[in-house]
Amino acid sequence: MKIQSAIAALVLGAVLVSPAFAENSQQTRMADCNKQAGDKKGDERKAFMKTCLSAKPAAAPMTQQEKMKVCNTKAADKKGDERKAFMKSCLSSAPAN
Repeated sequence: MKIQSAIAALVLGAVLVSPAFAENSQQTRMADCNKQAGDKKGDERKAFMKTCLSAKPAAAPMTQQEKMKVCNTKAADKKGDERKAFMKSCLSSAPAN
């Protein structure tokens, strides 16, 4: 019974924290866009803010594990030295997300 209560508390906590995190993220984005807007006024500011707030955040760089997964998929048809050379090249380069 104690384990079920602990799991329920964890799930409830995660559900309650998620909207707060999203709200904080949006507030941070709004503050950043306001700073970038500077002294723009009227329609110019409105257009800038719309573009700024709808822009997608920069993608985080791939982790080594993610690179390995992508490179393994691409190297599926290669064998032996060809695969080894391909993997070395693939893992050392920065594959696009």
